[in-house]
Amino acid sequence: MDSAAVEIDGSVMEGGGQILRVSAALSCIVGTAIKIAKIRAGRSSPGLRPQHLTGLQLVSDLCSGGLQGATIGSTDISLTPGKLRSGSHTADTQTAGSVCLLLQVALPCALYADGVSKFCLKGGTNAEMAPQIDYMLKVFKPVVEKFGVHFDCDVRMRGYYPKGGGEVLVTVDPVKELQPVTLTERGNITKIHGRAFVAGVLPFKLAKDMSTAAVRTIRKEIKELYINIQPLQEKEKAYGNGSGIIIIAESSSGCLFAGSALGKKGVYADKVGIEAAEMLLRNIRHNGCVDEFLQDQLIIFMALAKGTSRIRTGAVTLHTQTAIHIAEQLTQAKFTITKCEDEPSNTFIIECQGSGVVNPKL
Repeated sequence: MDSAAVEIDGSVMEGGGQILRVSAALSCIVGTAIKIAKIRAGRSSPGLRPQHLTGLQLVSDLCSGGLQGATIGSTDISLTPGKLRSGSHTADTQTAGSVCLLLQVALPCALYADGVSKFCLKGGTNAEMAPQIDYMLKVFKPVVEKFGVHFDCDVRMRGYYPKGGGEVLVTVDPVKELQPVTLTERGNITKIHGRAFVAGVLPFKLAKDMSTAAVRTIRKEIKELYINIQPLQEKEKAYGNGSGIIIIAESSSGCLFAGSALGKKGVYADKVGIEAAEMLLRNIRHNGCVDEFLQDQLIIFMALAKGTSRIRTGAVTLHTQTAIHIAEQLTQAKFTITKCEDEPSNTFIIECQGSGVVNPKL
């Protein structure tokens, strides 16, 4: 099998953990062995971090694979996938490593298993450098369901940096094949809502301050909509101390966008609220149908689907370009990116002739 392994440069383009997630998931689904070198070579702490290692072990576990070189700090790994199997799997970063990033790598694989998969994922639910669990449930989930994906996610415990301790239970139904998706009509923004939370010893006033500042910032630009950002005190379902905010906008055609931020020591709460609001506004100005964070997360589903998907986006991110590069290396999918000439703003259409992977076990 070794001679046929696809070699992947882990330092290209975005050069981070995303290369690992996309290539490991696709390796597992299409049954191609991979060798990844120079993992996170340009990062301040190169090689595998606990969260990457946990994700790789989870994929290897899912496909009864052979995983070599998988240790903390390792810059070279190889994965030889076996048979994808359903059942129950547990993955624990043992840090505040993101459960959402574990979900990103496990979900596509589970779609091609022989039955329902159940995951118990442990780590940070609202962590830096990753989507918050609320984003995965409120934005990612409804959009990915358009491909024919069906999963449920129960947040048992929220966990924050640096302790982690969060836990989510995810159930994924297998599919025969994924449908292509067209998201090209944005429509008008019709609804803006969200949650500002504090957990542990942090005072409730922080949640109110985040919410108020966020609403005030959005109001400057969008005057006609009622904006509802609920301040919340997380009670028994939270481990450790944390705070943050996520704001979601919905359009008349069903598009979803988000802005979010987490509280940090020494940063005023209103600053956190403003950061999330500005992120949301930036993502609805461009008239695309997805925000900058969903963009790259949809690439793997477009690549696997049977038929042509078309998605209108704002500026194409480096994460998205990287995901496309890996998807084209490991599948028969073909992507094209075209600038929309009809738009005064910066919008693009990402089109993909999907590889039409079929689940042979269904």
